[in-house]
Amino acid sequence: MMRFNRLGILAPCFAFLMACSAEVAAPDSEATADAAPANKTSPAITGDDLALHIATLASDEFEGRAPATPGGEKARAYIADQYARLGMKSIGDSFFQRVPMVEATLNPDTSYFRINMSAGARDLEYKKDIVYWSKRVEESLSFENTEMVFVGYGVIAPEYGWNDYEGVDVKGKTVVMLVNDPGFATQDPDLFNGNAMTYYGRWTYKYEEAARQGAVAAIVIHDTAPAAYGWSVVEGSWSGAQLDLERPDGGAGRVIAEGWFSNQAAHEVFNAAGLDLDVLGKAATSADFKAVAMPGLTASAMLNTAIRRSEDANVIGVIEGSQYPDDYVLYMGHWDHLGINQTTEGGDKIYNGAVDNATGVAALLEIAEKFANADEPPLRSVIIAAVTAEESGLLGSAYMAEDPPVPLKNIVGGINIDAILPVPPTKDIIVVGYGASALEDILSAVAETHDRYLRPDAEPEKGYFYRSDHISLAKKGVPMLYADGGFDLREGGEEAGKKYGEDYVQNNYHAPSDEYDASWNMEGMTEIVEILYETGASIAYSDDWPNWYEGNEFRALRDAQRAGQ
Repeated sequence: MMRFNRLGILAPCFAFLMACSAEVAAPDSEATADAAPANKTSPAITGDDLALHIATLASDEFEGRAPATPGGEKARAYIADQYARLGMKSIGDSFFQRVPMVEATLNPDTSYFRINMSAGARDLEYKKDIVYWSKRVEESLSFENTEMVFVGYGVIAPEYGWNDYEGVDVKGKTVVMLVNDPGFATQDPDLFNGNAMTYYGRWTYKYEEAARQGAVAAIVIHDTAPAAYGWSVVEGSWSGAQLDLERPDGGAGRVIAEGWFSNQAAHEVFNAAGLDLDVLGKAATSADFKAVAMPGLTASAMLNTAIRRSEDANVIGVIEGSQYPDDYVLYMGHWDHLGINQTTEGGDKIYNGAVDNATGVAALLEIAEKFANADEPPLRSVIIAAVTAEESGLLGSAYMAEDPPVPLKNIVGGINIDAILPVPPTKDIIVVGYGASALEDILSAVAETHDRYLRPDAEPEKGYFYRSDHISLAKKGVPMLYADGGFDLREGGEEAGKKYGEDYVQNNYHAPSDEYDASWNMEGMTEIVEILYETGASIAYSDDWPNWYEGNEFRALRDAQRAGQ
């Protein structure tokens, strides 16, 4: 996922992506990509080599690389062929890690979410008042008359001395909570991470925590500023077909219903309980806040869902370390894009995804080739993971984190590469989620040798660090870095550099026009890929264990992981 607020774009893509999908054929390690060129790439990272891979993966022959389609299968085979050409090893019998997926589509005509109150029952209007779904893979689910509890931000964060669930039992109840975290609400730099969102501010965390607490349903209250997107994005992104992993427990560990209240509907529901949402919202920014029962209200729901299964695969290869083969440095990026949409206006129906993310896969292959041809092999092993279904919700990386090819405690650190714009060389490197781990110290040292400086992403309150594949590993404890080329051009400065990003977002992002162009300036891209190689190499040729910074939300998890707890 790029550093752009693209949630409003994603959900409409689900429908056409899956509409053109079929059950994926079993990944074949002997498969070959018909469109694969006779590669004559060099051991060095070069613009010509990057262009070769990008042009191939983003060609019409790959049909936009949607998961579970012939074009997606061709992309997987191309990547695996490159691994084999470089002499990389597989983990297990194949370069392919199967990723089973489930598409769930709620039927709003036969489903309801009801608030029972003293004045009578009110069925909330789907998409106007509420959007809801279930991560449980069942066609029919329901609950009746569950007590409702406002749990503030729905956060348990020991490192911040915070527990919104302290002293309250929400088993079998419906919990309601605010979006983002208290730091954003107060703009207090000493509260959580101030303006910058932490993982606790993400709706994904809030639903997961509610499930751990035994709730039946978890509803987040939408508010445009802290959510970083309007209600129209919620309507589009969480209605219709929703793609998720096929989990061993069928999602039984999740709450029955996850969802969003519109801000207006939330105020009306709180008013019906004799509560002032605005007053409670301010109170919830204090660590002393205690969860509040919503008197006189209960929630009931019926969810009727159509279930469809499919399968795809991550493509994972290893360059074995010479001294510490059981220590691993991870490079990852997603190979998938949006496929073909026959309803798109105009003659071009193929979403080629050249920047997003053929560039990232090309970078992975070039980095792998440089490691594979090094005069001295790395001391530690290097994993190259091209993951699937990022555009569908980071599913390939999530599966990799749930069923890791190697023990997570043995992954020293990782670098995610997602969508490198073909801009001329810059003076800066953007670090998304700046201030997270000691991987940034390594990157900074490497960047200095290339006369570059690190720049934090401009909108930390929007939590872009939590919206790309690396977060799947980060929330398991593995230190991860998400960095990209900057926009302070060596020739032209920031104003000229920003125009590249603005042009891509306005004209090519998630559009059929995201195509490779032979006129691209590959110099800046080549330099950033070299920097990312050298950053990983600094770890792969050492025995250091960079960690999350003290106070980071993932530090305690990593420390326990490394201690074998």
